[in-house]
Parts: sequence; structure tokens; C-alpha cells
Amino acid sequence: MGNLLVYSGITTKIRAMRSRLLSEKDFEEISALHNVPEVVAYLKKHSAYADDFAQIDENKLHRGDVEKILVQSLYDDYSRLYRFSGIEVRKFMKLYLKRYEVDLINYCLRIIFNHYEQPFDLNYKRTFFDRYSQISIEKLITSRTIEEFVDNLQGTEYYEPLRKLRDSNASTLFDYDLALDLYYYTTLWKEKKKVLKKSELEIFTRDIGSKIDLLNLQWIYRAKKYFKMQPADIYSMIIPIHFKIHRDTMKELVETASVEEFIAHVASTYYVKRYDFDDHHTIERVYFECIQRLYTVDERRNPYSIASINTYLFLKEEEIKRLTSTLECIRYGLTPKETLDYTGGVIQK
Repeated sequence: MGNLLVYSGITTKIRAMRSRLLSEKDFEEISALHNVPEVVAYLKKHSAYADDFAQIDENKLHRGDVEKILVQSLYDDYSRLYRFSGIEVRKFMKLYLKRYEVDLINYCLRIIFNHYEQPFDLNYKRTFFDRYSQISIEKLITSRTIEEFVDNLQGTEYYEPLRKLRDSNASTLFDYDLALDLYYYTTLWKEKKKVLKKSELEIFTRDIGSKIDLLNLQWIYRAKKYFKMQPADIYSMIIPIHFKIHRDTMKELVETASVEEFIAHVASTYYVKRYDFDDHHTIERVYFECIQRLYTVDERRNPYSIASINTYLFLKEEEIKRLTSTLECIRYGLTPKETLDYTGGVIQK
């Protein structure tokens, strides 16, 4: 009864928001459009994005402008759920917020390493981060060196791990990306017990544990296929947490001699044995389908829990990624079929 009382209002809110997500038919129709203005005109008619684009002239928007509005829509949804939540649920949402913080830091690190000028397109994020985060966008985007950038993270949880990395004379963007991801996932794994109890702790442990396992599989595969990395280097980049893939199995996967051998071994793991690696089921696709199934099953079995929030935000984030990819395909003149194939098929609601 406790969870029912805590989540009854927010679950009803999420059901209404979820009903407004784009359908597969919507994506089929969008993929047949010819340019950004046509896509914006279509989104104006869709209830989920109508308000976001209502006062905007689609003929004056570029693809990047559309992407900013879509991300702002995600932040707005997070804010609505946060305002609708009680104290205990807000603790979980603050834990969830770390993903957006890490994404922001990663983006700003690219500004430093690629010597970009101050980007105009982060101003729209300031209200959200000023309200929910200790990170100052103003400080980050005015940093000109990695030393200054790390110092400007003082007062946040990200300062100490990045300071240690900086002081070790790490010099590449890859080093910082890797350090952030490792910090993020190990912190979630540790802090979940402080924020969640009983069935909700079990749900989140299953969700984040599966995500870590699947990400490790992706990273090992990419390291072998695209970068020809040696096992010693691969060990340094995988998350040191084992959920459904035993430590010994992970060791075997890391130390396989070739991509083909890796695929043969990974096919027998808990997550992948129902899939074949082919044009339709790449390891990235396996990751998405496993996580999607896990989240939706958790929500169906536990509608009055964090599973409802977790699943909705996941679906919204994936919708925005797919819309962004669809815009890129339209920009380059791909056919509707090519666009649908490239953007990965159905997102179940």
C-alpha cells in the first residue's frame, strides 16, 4: 500500500505523458519527409511537441535548433516528474540526474580538447542545471584549459576523480571520458542502497547491473573490432562490476584472440544467447533491445515504483536519439526505408 500511495499520482502522470510519445507509424511518416521544416511542421501537430514548437517558424530552424528543442522537452519532462514527486522519489531522481551531468561534462570536455569557441547552444540548458545540479554551465564553458576546467568543478562530486586524473598527467579526451563513465557507474552501484529499499532496490540493481554488463560487452567488442586493443588495455576501460556475467566469463571475453572468437563466446552469455550477430542484431542493437525489454517488464510488474520513471525517461531519451538520427538521414537524402533501417526499428511504448 505504501508504494501505491507514493506513486499513484506520478504513475498516472507518466501514463498520460507516455501516450504522447511518437508511434512507429509516426516515424514511418517522418522518414518520408524531405527537410527540417517539414519535420518541424509534423511535430507541431503531435501533442508531445506541439507546445515546444508552437511559437517557432519552422522555416527559420536548422537541424541543430531542433535538437536543442527536443532536449529541452526531455528536461521539461524530468522537471514535471520531479515536481510531482515526494521526498523519497526525488532522491531517486537526483540519482538519475547524474547521467545528464556526465553528458554535460563530456560535451564541455570536447570544447576544451577541440579548442572550440564558447558554444551558444548551452544557454538553453542553464535553467535546468541551475535548478537541479551543482554544476555551473557558465564556469564550464568559459574554461580554456583542462586545469581551469577541473578547478571549475570544485564543489561538485566530479572534481576529485577528475583532479586525480589531471594530476596523473592524463592527456587525452578518451582518458577523461573513460574516467567519467567509470565514476558514474561505480557511484550508482554504491549509492543505490542509500536511496532505495527492498523491491525498488532490487529493480534498480537489476536495471543498472544489466546495463553495466551490456556496456562492458559493447566496449570489449568495439575495442577489439575498431581499435585492435590488447587485453591489458581493455581491462582498464571496462566497469569493474559483474552482475549476470561472471568475472571468469568476462576474463575469457577480454582475452579472446579475435572478434570472431569474441562473438562465439558472447553468444552463450545470459543476454545474447537469443540473438545472432547480423545486420539486424549488432551488439548495439542487442544492448537496446535487452534494456528496453528489461525496463518495460519491470514497469509492467511494478507500475507503482521507480520502474515507471526509469522506463519513461529511457523511452523519451531513445525517441529523441531516433528523431535526431532521422533528421540526419533526411538531411543526407536517404530513402524512407534506409532511414528506418538506420535508425533501428521499433521503439515499443
